Amino acid sequence: MVFLGILIFFLGIQANAQNSPQMSLERTQLMAGMHRLDVQLALTPEQRQIGLMWRKEMPQHEGMLFVFDQPSTQCFWMRNTLIPLTAAFLEDDGTIVNLADMKPLNDDSHCSAKPVRFVLEMNQGWFIKRQIKPGFKMNGQVFVKRVN
Repeated sequence: MVFLGILIFFLGIQANAQNSPQMSLERTQLMAGMHRLDVQLALTPEQRQIGLMWRKEMPQHEGMLFVFDQPSTQCFWMRNTLIPLTAAFLEDDGTIVNLADMKPLNDDSHCSAKPVRFVLEMNQGWFIKRQIKPGFKMNGQVFVKRVN
């Protein structure tokens, strides 16, 4: 009986964690011209899978940067994501390959136009209000080439 109670307790914690936003991920700063961004880093498969799900709002200067190990065609959807977002698919040096506006609570796939390692999600309209388009180069420590 005690085991069953413990199991139910841990399953409840897991279910609750899956229905709440990730708010304590590691952060970094990016620059888009004169605009400074404070972004959370989604580094692990679990962090990337949850992404910005369950957020009811996000400050305009914040976003989430998804970091993958290798360049690949990256596709995103908006399951359990409550706010409209724009995904910027970024090359290793921070150059925007393409942008995709994404509707909340929608399973439509939005993919990079070519293989990338980085995807930056911002509130929808952030890029267009600042006239930031494909070809624009974002700056930040994360885009500095790694020396092996």
